[in-house]
Amino acid sequence: MRFEKAAIPVGFAWSSPFVRWQGALAGMSSLDMAVDVTRRALAERGLAPDQVEKIVLGWTVPQPQIFYGAPTVAARIGADGVSGPMISQACATSAVCVESAALGVEGGDGLTLVVATDRTSNGPVLLYPQPNGMGGAPRVENWVLDNFARDPWAGEAMVATAENVAREADLAKPELDAVTLLRYQQYQAALARDREFQKRYMVPVAVPVSRRETRMVIEDEGVYDTTAEGLAALKPVTPEGVVSFGTQTHPADGCAGAVVTTVERARELSRGAGVARILGTGQARVEKAYMPKAPVPAAQAALAGAGIGIEAVDVVTTHNPFAVNDLWVSRQTGYPVERMNPYGCSLVYGHPQGPTGLRLIAELIEALRERGGGTGLFTGCAAGDTGAAVVIRVED
Repeated sequence: MRFEKAAIPVGFAWSSPFVRWQGALAGMSSLDMAVDVTRRALAERGLAPDQVEKIVLGWTVPQPQIFYGAPTVAARIGADGVSGPMISQACATSAVCVESAALGVEGGDGLTLVVATDRTSNGPVLLYPQPNGMGGAPRVENWVLDNFARDPWAGEAMVATAENVAREADLAKPELDAVTLLRYQQYQAALARDREFQKRYMVPVAVPVSRRETRMVIEDEGVYDTTAEGLAALKPVTPEGVVSFGTQTHPADGCAGAVVTTVERARELSRGAGVARILGTGQARVEKAYMPKAPVPAAQAALAGAGIGIEAVDVVTTHNPFAVNDLWVSRQTGYPVERMNPYGCSLVYGHPQGPTGLRLIAELIEALRERGGGTGLFTGCAAGDTGAAVVIRVED
């Protein structure tokens, strides 16, 4: 899909820290988290909530009162009278939210706030009535764990999709270990000089501890130290497989956001920092249970929409729940693995599903800003066999 009018003001894409599930954010509703972080993000950027004309809310794990999600979040941050769609598309949620907002701007919408939030911790257990079942007993679904464990279309767990692609590509465990170690080393660059890079986009979360006390979560929590020796020592998750717990991501809690508006308004808001023009987006599906393949056709669709080829891309960020993803993307596109994710990725800091892509888009914008501008691609997979991608260009 091609865009001409939509842009994100540089500096107006943000993310909370990501915290490994059952950690510091485990008891906080993802909607409360989104309200807290979004209020702070807008205040830090000098954007009054009454300037927001539309909201797009992304989430994948139900929370109390999610039925009223988008308009309630808007009202709670001070954007009274504002509403918009709610989008839930697994780990493609952020990219689809950005696409939805950009489409609205192309059609004449004003300043649109994109918020994506999720808490995988303490996911709901749902009871579905079965009046005709044995004894009328309900069907039970653990929203997070059951869906991690099985794609109802393919009948496979997510890790099986990585093994399927690894087998087809003839990937060995040492290759996956090497990519994981590289991503961890790149993440260390984001922590350099007292987290200088992360502080450009990361917004703390105020977590209630008691009625009178809050704790500020200011940085990612739950990232494990990673070494070549440690990765080599980990056994594959499945017999005769190659994917270990070290070469796949972990569930996490967090939220992210961005402002999407016209190029002209984006220039005004950024105060000379430039704009991230949204050039193209793409979504794709691949064969059943081959999820790590999906970022490639999604990226190709987004690049086609933007009217460019992969050779024109300066920086790539990827949602890579498995190291397999990046090796597949590199082999299929020719884009070097070492040029992807210059400041780490979800493989290292985890993925709360809904906001994961938006954090990676924020990091993409900042990486392009650091090099003085250029074209960037975000691409990633989503549950089962899908993927989504966004192409942006940072310019004055």
